[in-house]
Amino acid sequence: MNILVITHALNGLLMIAMPVGLAIFLTRRWKLGWRIWWVGFATFILSQVGHIPFNWGIGELLNRTGMVYWPPLAQQVFNASFLGLSAGLFEEGARYLVLRFWVKDARSWRKGVLFGAGHGGSEAIILGILVLVSYVSMLVVRGMDLSALVPASQLELAQQQIAAYWSAPWYDSLLGALERLFTIPVHLAMAVMVLQAFTRKKIGWLFLAIFYHALVDGTVVFLMPYIGGYWTEALVGGFALISILIVFLLRQPEPPPDPSTSLGAGLEPAPVASASIPALKPVEETPENLEDSRYQS
Repeated sequence: MNILVITHALNGLLMIAMPVGLAIFLTRRWKLGWRIWWVGFATFILSQVGHIPFNWGIGELLNRTGMVYWPPLAQQVFNASFLGLSAGLFEEGARYLVLRFWVKDARSWRKGVLFGAGHGGSEAIILGILVLVSYVSMLVVRGMDLSALVPASQLELAQQQIAAYWSAPWYDSLLGALERLFTIPVHLAMAVMVLQAFTRKKIGWLFLAIFYHALVDGTVVFLMPYIGGYWTEALVGGFALISILIVFLLRQPEPPPDPSTSLGAGLEPAPVASASIPALKPVEETPENLEDSRYQS
């Protein structure tokens, strides 16, 4: 059996399992629940609702300008700068707006990390699902006669793509999972950076997160055609190490728990000491006592 049958499937499964495993670890270790992770998950999707149409629209406009006649290097520099900056603006802008208006209680380092894990996890899981869908499609068409399915003008290209998919080195088929492993820490760092705009009350942290996002994405887009896939993954791994360092450098003490929400968090109230009540002695029913009680009201 071709080992790629296993590794291609493993690639997609790892892309899904890694962020889910991280979420389980963080929520159980810090006892924060899943709400903030799911909000981070939704934040990535919301950012792409604007990001993808924006990039497509700008691309259509630029294709009608003189930029198509620029030298290749100039086009590569522009593409890397534009794609990196647009990703930073939309994703970090979405993070800021969600923290500002949706999860106003997410103001601690741990919640910021969990929020970033949801954002990066959303991207990894969606890509993992797409990888598995492609894998199933390639399994179905493997060994089939494509002449009845593909137009004659595209038949040769389709056959080449299928052959390349099933003849790649097995370690190439796992590069997607490796990239997600390196990318998730970058999302953690950027989420914690955006959080500083609220905890430190300085909007400059938002612009720093946008710049860092643009730097990571733009550098990868620019260098990939020149250094190839392996060195590109090594570059992303370097950014992952820098991002982990950023996350821990920005770590702040956790705020004390809110007493008003302690019961909602499953904490039992402290026992209240009961005051001892002295025993009352019975009053003897003497003629004198009965006579005195007649005048008390």
